[in-house]
Amino acid sequence: MTAPVIIPGIARDGSLFPIEKLRAHTDAVFHLAVSVFVFNEDGELLIQRRADGKYHCGGKWANTCCTHPHWQECSAASAGRRLHEELCFTVPLQERSVVEYAADVGSGLHEHEKVTVFTGVAPRSVADIAPNPDEVSETRWVALDDLKAEIAERPDDFTPWFRIYLERFPDLTF
Repeated sequence: MTAPVIIPGIARDGSLFPIEKLRAHTDAVFHLAVSVFVFNEDGELLIQRRADGKYHCGGKWANTCCTHPHWQECSAASAGRRLHEELCFTVPLQERSVVEYAADVGSGLHEHEKVTVFTGVAPRSVADIAPNPDEVSETRWVALDDLKAEIAERPDDFTPWFRIYLERFPDLTF
């Protein structure tokens, strides 16, 4: 049995405290997260379909990757780590903004996050994208206008946080 993942929760006074990741989601505790958006040279976004076995939002499309920093891990290191863990490649990432949101993600779980958003650029021909099947079932490049049309037509195919990011940042680019 693996040890629980401990992530940074955020207290009312803004201080951080360690909390088990699943508890943060069952109790809707405000906590830190990161989201990565990797674009290609044509401005298309690499998106992923979460593996069906994920503890929430399995089978839904999301941004390139997202995660929670481990306790005492910086956001930038967390973003790079997760990109490699989920998609087996790395690119330089740039911190772009911070987003706070709350959303019901189903199965009695809730996100209440302060998310540092990172962007990066990779060639469309990235040959070494090899999704970890425990995390990602498929990937694809998509133009933002096409993505927005897909979300408008089939919002339930996409994770709540991804829809929120695109609503708040309609001109998200690299």
